[in-house]
Amino acid sequence: MSLVHISSREQFSSLLTSSTIVVTDYWCGPCKAIAPMYEQLATQLSRPNQITFAKVNVDQQQEIARIYGVVSMPTFIMFKRGRPVSTIPGADPKRLSEAIQKLAAEANTMESESGGESSSGNTGGGTTWLGASLPRNYVDVTETVTLKDLDMLNRDSEKGSAKILFDKSKPSALSGSGNNNNNNKGKEKTKKTGEEQQKDWVESDTDEQLMVYIPFNSTLKVHTLHITSLPPTTNSEEEDGENEDELPMRPKTLRLYVNRATILGFEEAEDIDPVQTVSIAPEDWDSKTGTAKVELRFVKFQKVNSMVLFFVDGDGDAEKIRVDRIRVIGEAGQQREMGKLEKIGDEAGE
Repeated sequence: MSLVHISSREQFSSLLTSSTIVVTDYWCGPCKAIAPMYEQLATQLSRPNQITFAKVNVDQQQEIARIYGVVSMPTFIMFKRGRPVSTIPGADPKRLSEAIQKLAAEANTMESESGGESSSGNTGGGTTWLGASLPRNYVDVTETVTLKDLDMLNRDSEKGSAKILFDKSKPSALSGSGNNNNNNKGKEKTKKTGEEQQKDWVESDTDEQLMVYIPFNSTLKVHTLHITSLPPTTNSEEEDGENEDELPMRPKTLRLYVNRATILGFEEAEDIDPVQTVSIAPEDWDSKTGTAKVELRFVKFQKVNSMVLFFVDGDGDAEKIRVDRIRVIGEAGQQREMGKLEKIGDEAGE
């Protein structure tokens, strides 16, 4: 069947993890004018586990609509690797068709790059990279990070900025053969930001401690953090003047604070009880992606507007730690009351 009719939140979450791209029509009873065209696109473009078309009856599935901030019907939301990448409110056939055709073309490219294999999980193909699988019923909400207000303490200015941690791309350290961080020889690329070249990762500066302030543009329920760290195991950055003893470590101890107005100082953080302290063991790091899944005490992270991540120490005796990517996994909070839902784009009675 070309269209998947969503009957529960669990079914929808499962669909987001099993299909690379999911196009979703949030509709209500009167929203019928655009339905034939949507069904035609679904018939033409659906591909198993690659691009899936779904319909969510908002009258019956208000919780799903609330999670994704649907405030008018019909609304079309396109997901890629479990996260929303495009929203089209109203019945606009031309705009909808163009957006779906563009996604279908991207799906073709992603499929060819991965050799036809399913891209849901740890391979890191496509434009939105994930280093670990998503927990059931939750999605990647990293796009809610307010990048312009990020802050970081004790960052090595010769490496990447805080923004690189939330970049959608696959870490350049995984671009070599085998995608095995144990074979990483430090041949990382640089990313262009504005007019300056910067490294594709973040390192601490004077010691192994690193503090990151992460504000969000909506209230979140945070379930898990994906921390990616890909330090080279042998030195090949002699052009940078680095010695073998100066190779960075992976983080070990992480303290988490929530709903702070600004970043904490290191001494201040020592005096404040964290919401949670996590110890990342060596076996927690995925051997292919260099990513550890940090599962949070979900009840403590229900209404999160900001987080402070305090990387206390590293797994070794070096003086620096390295972090390549951070992904935030959970639920985006409600933007408006469901009572304010209104139908747009169709004439009354259609």
